[in-house]
Amino acid sequence: MHPFVYDIPVKVYFGENQLGHLGEELKKFGTKVLLTYGGGSIKRIGLYDRVINELAQAGLEVFELSDIAPNPRIDSVRRGAQMCKDHQIDVLLAVGGGSTLDATKFMAAGACVDHDPWDFFNEKWAPIREALPIVTILTLSATGSEMDCGGVISNLQTKDKIGRLAPQLLPKVSFLDPTLTYSVSRFQTACGAADMMSHILEVYFNMEQDLYMLDCFMEGLMKTIIKFTPIALESPDNYEARANLMWASSWAINGFINGGKQQAWSCHPIEHELSAIYDITHGLGLAIITPRWMEYCLNDTTVRKYVQFGTNVFGIDASLPDMEIAKESIRRLSDFFFNTLGLQRTFPEVGIQASDFPVMARKACRGAVLPGFQPLNQQDIEEIFRMCQE
Repeated sequence: MHPFVYDIPVKVYFGENQLGHLGEELKKFGTKVLLTYGGGSIKRIGLYDRVINELAQAGLEVFELSDIAPNPRIDSVRRGAQMCKDHQIDVLLAVGGGSTLDATKFMAAGACVDHDPWDFFNEKWAPIREALPIVTILTLSATGSEMDCGGVISNLQTKDKIGRLAPQLLPKVSFLDPTLTYSVSRFQTACGAADMMSHILEVYFNMEQDLYMLDCFMEGLMKTIIKFTPIALESPDNYEARANLMWASSWAINGFINGGKQQAWSCHPIEHELSAIYDITHGLGLAIITPRWMEYCLNDTTVRKYVQFGTNVFGIDASLPDMEIAKESIRRLSDFFFNTLGLQRTFPEVGIQASDFPVMARKACRGAVLPGFQPLNQQDIEEIFRMCQE
């Protein structure tokens, strides 16, 4: 394994009734707050009023930017960055799921530069050297954006969806109250679980020397998701289930499980091309792609990792032949995604057309090779897409 640096300086308030600390935390960064949120669900569940009340009691001046869409758009980032400049914002407060949090991160960075925020993502790849402080209140367990330094932004004009990492984008403080996820729909709960699983699998499946402790930790996270998601689907207000999923979501992608592994991810850049063109829910796209990617990458060299996964996560009989265990592990993951979670299993079900396979595959690997668990070129990715048709 490679040497690594572990540094996650995000202060987390976890559990019920923690918003009483919101005002005091925000005041550490200034008095002018840009409140960002999505389509209004925080108003329906009463969270908006609670937040506004806390900010008022703290004597903070509040500006608002709403209607941040799923698969957040660069247009929202531009609006937020400009508002920060116009009103001399001190700190941004993102209330919502990963889309709101991701967009807010790049608003915070965009407020500190003179160029278009899309320059952080296009061929200019402008450096992120500074960002305004960010505080988050999470309402959906999925992306882990509340405790990581990354985000993904879509550009509808160019049909691009691109991710970016920078330590300046880490939230300063995050509030994680599982009760705020009680109203999340069955579909979004399921997609969130698929997203979490994919975050872990992208790191877990590798052919480098493993750190046994971290592999055990990842297996525990996956077993947690598999155990508690069905409970949350059937009993949306089950606190234990929602709490386990919320904390697993954060630890699935906050950098801890990497432990020196430098392998690039595969399923996420492939899925981003689906969302860029078809604007489908990210977790749904990952659920469709991930089992097919696993099937495509299975061979005599990689099989040992599938055996570890199948026996330790799903409890498959270790005395069976390795290839049989590997195939059964893929079948059980598919069963979890498509039967237990009830997600669509094929591209035709979500309207993805085969005519777009070449352009999506080319952009996913940037016309070269997508490094990862197994290197994938455009032809490889197109074949994975074809596997997703049935």
